Amino acid sequence: MQPIRTIARRVIVFGRHPVPGQVKTRLIQALGPLAAAEWQRQSTERTLSAILRVANASVDFVYTGARKYQVRRWLQDRRIRLRAQVHGDLGRRMQQAIEAAFDEGAGQVVLVGTDVPGLTGRHVAEAFTALATHDLVLGPSHDGGYWLIACRRPVPVFQGIDWGGPHVLSQTRAAAERNGLTIALLAPMGDIDTEADLRRGQPREQWPTPYMSIVIPTLNEADHIVRAISALRGPDIEIIVADGGSHDGTPVMAQQAGAVVVSSARGRARQQNAGARRARARVLLFLHADTRLPGDFGKQVFDVLLDGSVALGAFRFKTDWDHWAMHWVERGVHLRATLLRLPYGDQAFFMRRTLFERLGGFPEVPIAEDLLFARMVRREGRIVLATGAAVTSGRRWRALGIWRTTILNYVIAAGCVLGIDPRRLATLYRIGVTPAPVRRTHRGHLDENP
Repeated sequence: MQPIRTIARRVIVFGRHPVPGQVKTRLIQALGPLAAAEWQRQSTERTLSAILRVANASVDFVYTGARKYQVRRWLQDRRIRLRAQVHGDLGRRMQQAIEAAFDEGAGQVVLVGTDVPGLTGRHVAEAFTALATHDLVLGPSHDGGYWLIACRRPVPVFQGIDWGGPHVLSQTRAAAERNGLTIALLAPMGDIDTEADLRRGQPREQWPTPYMSIVIPTLNEADHIVRAISALRGPDIEIIVADGGSHDGTPVMAQQAGAVVVSSARGRARQQNAGARRARARVLLFLHADTRLPGDFGKQVFDVLLDGSVALGAFRFKTDWDHWAMHWVERGVHLRATLLRLPYGDQAFFMRRTLFERLGGFPEVPIAEDLLFARMVRREGRIVLATGAAVTSGRRWRALGIWRTTILNYVIAAGCVLGIDPRRLATLYRIGVTPAPVRRTHRGHLDENP
């Protein structure tokens, strides 16, 4: 008896690398650029996860919008083979991907996109089954296109199609019939291209917006808070000011500037935790009121957290004081943050909310909660610096002196590493800063909120 020949099956997932502002552009008005890219990320990962459960099929992700190493950093599952799309219209790109699969020995090929929320492995299995008796399988979409195309040999159905128009499916069927191909149709499904599609296809509570919640702990920051909020506003960004009892009008000013204001017991750790409890987004960023992020901070945060191995991100450290000694301090902070994986709170920590909640938030200690938190996070994954710098005020270095402040910071940091009780370190810090007039501020990465 002759052995049964196994037909090599290939699934091609056609998609884009999620870059804020460059993907799902027709959803940006409804979601914002970060949330639209987040929708693309989630949809692509959901599609690939569903398809990887299909037995006896290899999976290619045929991508555009990035280099291969960037896509691999995002999609780390080695079962997924990565291929760049060729240049040309959609038809040429799909045809080349399908022909390449057959050239490599595939006997049946299914190609799908990444924007069909209802797609499951069952649909792909149905397409493979239909290929046993048909030359071409199509999954019609409600907008006149198709969400799946499958074939058992290269098919000449990609030329002369008005891609993006309402007649893609009918034109493809006509091309197939002219070439004598037998066609099977799967059940129609909807894809998500526009805000109207999104409203029909997903409940609003499932929309990935806001993408990021920025928590700003404040104590008498009337001089900085409005400018800080103005620099952060975005359609997919939630700004939360966690106030510790300001008496200079900070909460009112923050609310008028568009932030959500929560009141908390004084203490930066307690305030940041209170703000995080109020947050709605999947990503949290903690920012001091007198620290300025780079203009594309949202894109940088998205890019860092696209790597699933990253537990905590932060920005590079810089101050607004252009002093030669401060430049050496900045270099020292960079070395500590990269070599020891211990960034400070001045560097604007950001992370996924799920991890923050699982760790229980910042330890509510009187000093150095940022260093202690970074040490906890190191056990959970990588700590990575974004390419841009968070520029913080140099007011504390001016008030205390550059070297005095730097030495004090490193003494406190060493004490944290050695496990000295933070209450003892707080006492040491008070001695170190007395009688400097910076005790009322809230932004210094080692300032205690008494």
